[in-house]
Amino acid sequence: MAHEHQHGDHGHSHGPGAWRDADRKALLIAAGLTAGFMVAEVVGGLLTDSLALLADAGHMLSDTFSLFLALGAVALAARPVTARRTFGFKRAEILAALINGVLLVVVSVWIVIEAIDRIGNPPEVLGGWMLVVAVAGLAVNLIAAWVLSRSAGESLNVKAALRHVLADVAGSVGVILAALIILTTGWELADPIVSIVISVLIAASAWSILRDSVDVLLEAAPPGLDTEEIGYSMAALPGVDQVHDLHIWQITSGMPMLSAHVLVGPDSDCHAIRGDLELLLRDEYEIDHTTLQVEHSASQEPITIEGFNP
Repeated sequence: MAHEHQHGDHGHSHGPGAWRDADRKALLIAAGLTAGFMVAEVVGGLLTDSLALLADAGHMLSDTFSLFLALGAVALAARPVTARRTFGFKRAEILAALINGVLLVVVSVWIVIEAIDRIGNPPEVLGGWMLVVAVAGLAVNLIAAWVLSRSAGESLNVKAALRHVLADVAGSVGVILAALIILTTGWELADPIVSIVISVLIAASAWSILRDSVDVLLEAAPPGLDTEEIGYSMAALPGVDQVHDLHIWQITSGMPMLSAHVLVGPDSDCHAIRGDLELLLRDEYEIDHTTLQVEHSASQEPITIEGFNP
């Protein structure tokens, strides 16, 4: 009769909590900078009648919302686990990143619609003041991006916030170019055309965030972890006959999980092999959270269950 051993989560504490305090501080600084300058940019856009400025202000408005959303997600993720929520609220950060990606798409669509309307009837734009506000906006966005880039690490939540701010940096550069064109040539169409370019940059920055967020929510294997390679590495350990029902996914950024059913020889030491497998997964693939069901093979006959064989 086979002896079955069920082993629970043997995880350790070097998960995403290690960088959460730094995330919170970086997000708070970036949110303060973005919210403060957004008001100035809205006023500047209205006074100069520049769609490019208003587009950038609209993006900064979504930035401000997304940064505070990210802050809330960090606070939720730090809450302790409960009997009902055994992983706590760690995926709140992934949901925040997904919402931020959707917001980026919405903002980019609004900018394109408004720009197309202005191409047919371009208003007079005050290029000088537009340039002043855009340069100040670029400085603020660069500072916010620098703060977030130092903290981004593996957090998809902070990376999503950083993408917002980087799109704003590109937007500010675009507004500066539009203002210079208007000042030097008087070509008012530069304003809506640059606005469309900004919207494309915003949509592009949203794509990777949406893709990565959906991958986590659909429990795809984390980037950089090859399920087949890991399965064959586990099966190659001495004493292991086969590995099957192998699953690798993420609870949140930087927190990969693995579960598998492992068949070992009739005379093998299940506990020793389990320890060797956990060591392999931790040292070679940085997977600390594992659930391994180790079971003796019924006989020496070839195993026909589909899986990873040595």
